[in-house]
Amino acid sequence: MTDPKRYFFCGIGGSGMLPLALILADQGHIIEGSDRSLDQGRTPAKFEYLRARGIRLYPQDGSGVTSPEQVVVASAAVEDTVPDIAAALRVGAKRMSRAQMLSALFNAAPTAIGVAGTSGKSTTTGMIAWILHHAGKSPTVMNGAVMKNFQTPEALFASSLVGSSGIFVSEVDESDGSIAGYNPRVAVVSNISLDHKSMDELRALFGGFAARAETVVLNLDNDETARMAGDFPEAITYSLSHPEAQLFASRIFPGADGINFSVCDRTSNTEADIRLKTPGLHNASNALAAIAAAMACGVRLGEAAAALREFTGIARRFDVIGTEGGVTVIDDFGHNPDKIAATLRTVNQFPGRVLVMFQPHGFGPLRNMRREFAECFAENLDAEDILLMPEPAYFGGTVDRSVSSADLAADIRALGRHAEALGDRAACGARLMELAEPGDRILVMGARDDTLTTFAEELLARLAARRPDAAEPA
Repeated sequence: MTDPKRYFFCGIGGSGMLPLALILADQGHIIEGSDRSLDQGRTPAKFEYLRARGIRLYPQDGSGVTSPEQVVVASAAVEDTVPDIAAALRVGAKRMSRAQMLSALFNAAPTAIGVAGTSGKSTTTGMIAWILHHAGKSPTVMNGAVMKNFQTPEALFASSLVGSSGIFVSEVDESDGSIAGYNPRVAVVSNISLDHKSMDELRALFGGFAARAETVVLNLDNDETARMAGDFPEAITYSLSHPEAQLFASRIFPGADGINFSVCDRTSNTEADIRLKTPGLHNASNALAAIAAAMACGVRLGEAAAALREFTGIARRFDVIGTEGGVTVIDDFGHNPDKIAATLRTVNQFPGRVLVMFQPHGFGPLRNMRREFAECFAENLDAEDILLMPEPAYFGGTVDRSVSSADLAADIRALGRHAEALGDRAACGARLMELAEPGDRILVMGARDDTLTTFAEELLARLAARRPDAAEPA
């Protein structure tokens, strides 16, 4: 690169920031950054990894922003009073939001594949990435989660990939409205449901996103995306239940550790068997979306099926941490009603009680989706299952905290299911140790907090310490 730029990422450890920073670093730019979690000593392995990649880290006190040549990348929600932003204003450094930075890279790519939807974006993006990589297409990929297929000892946080072709694959976010800034060549819309915005707003955002694309991929199993299909008659459609879809799955055999099915492409009249190592009907649906996007890039159905047999999943998406004493611990990103329901439906297909530790991903989402959360848990927890909740994730700032986890727990109990609000995660961990018995599955669920994985790992270690032989010499 002849003209490297200097970027400073405020919040560089975030799931959307880290892969973007790594893509720019791999393209030869100078990357620096800060993060509140770094200052608090949280997830140190992540920041050591960034340092090992040549990225210089600073306290989030403004000391890293010293030159007008720097471009400061921060969430649009970060206020001017945050020290890094105040320093940028003081020295005259340009500011860009994460979405502006990503969309600039995305829109410049000859073949931009945007993966949109309320749920399943990271998994679908990871599947597309692996299929294209497996087919020798050398994509650049921006994901909001670690793609296990690309993890190595040197790339533990493999949420990005830099390829040599003009293909750029990225999940795009509707929650902040930034989806409006992306101009995809291939637009994947997997599902639309209530999350951060009203349905009218979501319909407008997703509809506009699809209208800007050459190829549109739509899920007929979701009412809202099926409705969109009427506006896009040339769309590639997929389904687990509608045989008229171009890509249709049949002979579906779910298992505890994967799902097998056949997929037929009605356009070419070809068929292939898919064997996924990631369980759940929702992952079969994600696979169909990924196949459709890959086909738009010239990958044959058989090639895509072969790649998916080797797909090992996405971190924190039904991520089995391990089993000790007959108790299995699963780490999951489920944080909105659709994601939570998909995970609970998957785990409850098989015997065993489910113990859920759900940390709401903020006071705002809890307040806005209180009724939907309550109905979701009431409908998808069995009578013997138990839900435990600490207070929502909170990292400072001014926010309406009038609705608490205790309110949601009361709503769920009123609907006939067992829910307890215990104040903090330590209390939830102690309660899980009291409850856990052989045959149980512990689900750790939530978003916006990387330490949930550490919590899940610690639970597994505590279960191991309960074994009768745990204290015996090795």
